[in-house]
Amino acid sequence: MRALVDSLGLLFMISIFSACNGLSTPRIIERMHISSSGSSNSSYLTKDELWFNQTLDHFSPYDHRKFGQRYYEYLNEFKLPHGPIFLKICGEAACNGISNDYMSILAKKFGAALVTLEHRYYGKSSPFKSLTTKNLKFLSSKQALFDLAAFRQFYQESLNSKLNRTNIENPWFVFGVSYAGALSAWFRLKFPHLTCGSLASSAVVNAVYNFTEFDQQVAESAGPECKAVLQEVTQLVEEKLASNSNALKTTFGATQLKIDGDFLYFLADAAAIAFQYGNPDKLCTPMTKAKKAREDLVNAYAKYVKEYYVGSFGAEVESYNQENLKKTNPSMYESGDRLWWFQVCSEVAYFQVAPSNDSIRSSKIDIRYHLDLCKNVFGEGVYPLVNATNLYYGGKNIAGSKIVFTNGSQDPWRRASKQVSSESMPSYIISCHNCGHGSDLRGCPQSPSPPEGSSKGCSSPDVVDKVRHEIVEQIDLWLAECRDFGKCSSQ
Repeated sequence: MRALVDSLGLLFMISIFSACNGLSTPRIIERMHISSSGSSNSSYLTKDELWFNQTLDHFSPYDHRKFGQRYYEYLNEFKLPHGPIFLKICGEAACNGISNDYMSILAKKFGAALVTLEHRYYGKSSPFKSLTTKNLKFLSSKQALFDLAAFRQFYQESLNSKLNRTNIENPWFVFGVSYAGALSAWFRLKFPHLTCGSLASSAVVNAVYNFTEFDQQVAESAGPECKAVLQEVTQLVEEKLASNSNALKTTFGATQLKIDGDFLYFLADAAAIAFQYGNPDKLCTPMTKAKKAREDLVNAYAKYVKEYYVGSFGAEVESYNQENLKKTNPSMYESGDRLWWFQVCSEVAYFQVAPSNDSIRSSKIDIRYHLDLCKNVFGEGVYPLVNATNLYYGGKNIAGSKIVFTNGSQDPWRRASKQVSSESMPSYIISCHNCGHGSDLRGCPQSPSPPEGSSKGCSSPDVVDKVRHEIVEQIDLWLAECRDFGKCSSQ
């Protein structure tokens, strides 16, 4: 909190006390993006850690335990005293700072402070020293939403204290991508009095048990030629797996994946990630060339997996190893693999099952594989309550307001998002050859994303810029409505 005090003190001295104004100026959904974007300071607006004492169980009147939750703030563009506060939600990965994406542009446009809170259990924000199944009982989206609400109140009160004022609310707006995008939408749904609105980018708001649509979108994004080659690779892999599995896994550098389903999931993710993060040509160009040249397709795909997916992109083979997922030691905190799988196995599923017809991924990746993984890793009794999750939040029929939904046309995860506009909840599809996960905030490609989320690398920059213009107009409108409500209060 000292950093907030010092930073605000400096800003306070150089700012004018103005009235409230309008705008004047797959397995693992997200972990790979975070790790592949690097840890250099140029990738972040700030990496200075701050800490907040968070309640462990928001639903118990008897459990008063607390844990340290990491957060960050960026105040360089903040217009005191009534500028908006943009809360950027961190999701299912360690949160190592506030990344330098399109949020930095939005902060400049609106004179906003940027704050971000690390998700409970991930990174350095773990309540326990051991990640046993018993200790994971407090890891859920519901607890995470209350974390955000408690943090929002703490931060606002700290700001008021510094400015020697009471009962004043800066206008808040929440942002998130992927699972964090879902949290952004759900936060506005459950706590509409605490935020003026929400941007839910690539927001997976619909929990899905049998998520065959994921693979169907991969096939659509690949196009007929590339899809056919990938399907042939899967057929050849299955044949080689039956005859000499060890030799095949050696070819891919994945001999540690003793369970064939883990190995096949690894290969399926390697293909999907190219479309998810805006690099389709990294996969389809070499594979279609190999087919035309009558080269060994399995070897060609292994080359792509090792050089791009594991090499450039930064995927770790061990993250697919169920024996690794069973580990409960602190080394698992940074990767988040076991943590996200617990949320998958207990709450949202998103089981990426092979469609019954015209599938790219192996048909061996079925419901049984996923259920066996959940049981093997977490023990008996851990089962995804998908219907309960959608009943609680609404799924694609979320009954919220002042939420902007955005999705990239090539992103397989858009099939779990809200893609149709409804009253006070506009939805935009950003259509271009390399528009994937979080294109509106990250630009193209989405991993590694360019500084300030530049759209210049997108095949159709004007499409991305047009959606960004719509986002800015919605934020401006909803912030103005908050301010009109009285004393910069959020409604």
